[in-house]
Amino acid sequence: MTRSRISRIVTALVGVSALALSGATVADAAPAKDKAPSFKKFERSTYQDTDGQYLVNGDEPISSTHSLRTFYRQVFDKPGKTNRHKVRGLVVNTVAGADDRWSAGQAQNLTYCVSTAFDADHDAIVAAMAEGAGLWESASSGVNFTYVPSADSNCVTSNNSVLFPVEPVQTSQYIARAFFPSSGDFERNVLVDDSIFFSGWSPGNVLGHELGHALGFRHEHTRPEAGACFEDYSWRPLTPYDSASIMHYPQCNGSSADLTFSATDGTGVRALYGP
Repeated sequence: MTRSRISRIVTALVGVSALALSGATVADAAPAKDKAPSFKKFERSTYQDTDGQYLVNGDEPISSTHSLRTFYRQVFDKPGKTNRHKVRGLVVNTVAGADDRWSAGQAQNLTYCVSTAFDADHDAIVAAMAEGAGLWESASSGVNFTYVPSADSNCVTSNNSVLFPVEPVQTSQYIARAFFPSSGDFERNVLVDDSIFFSGWSPGNVLGHELGHALGFRHEHTRPEAGACFEDYSWRPLTPYDSASIMHYPQCNGSSADLTFSATDGTGVRALYGP
């Protein structure tokens, strides 16, 4: 791992502005509508991952051009009367105005495998996943991640014995990437680059952050209170703003240097999934 590659990885992870493009800089607020690029230019500039999905906001995949266009409109259209979050932890993703979350039954059965393609890093990823899952499970009895090792040898999205696979990826665009509950079956995976062991952050916390997305939580720094890294307004607040949230990138005016799980994160997950 060269120093220049680590620099590119960190830059990509932090590039979570309203554009969230490969090489994009961090934005402090939503871009003015008259400065918006055309959708075609936006699409060409947006990183397309190894599985064909577009990557926005640093680590959030978008599966189709149609969905990317919807995202583009959310970012560049002025919020106007729909901006009900400017005044006011965790924020949950919303789809068509509804919370993007698992049913109570499914939230108790979030099964996953860890691909044997991780080779020598396999056991370390298994341990980091258990640590990351435990952060949410210890805060809410309504959430339960279950590791299914028997599926590791065929740990892909088409394996119906698990809800999602954890797979290795080779990229300089991000450290890890996940999905939202509303993602389709073949879009549900957690991809992990080997830079997770060199990022300077705990691998368990990095995967805890990604599992936060898998539970439906957005980046905390999309709130205007963060003063940087605004994304869009497709979310509902569950708690007051928390700069120390595991869902808040430290480089986006966050106050936790290691993506540590905060007490307010616990309050937020209990608000969505129960005590």
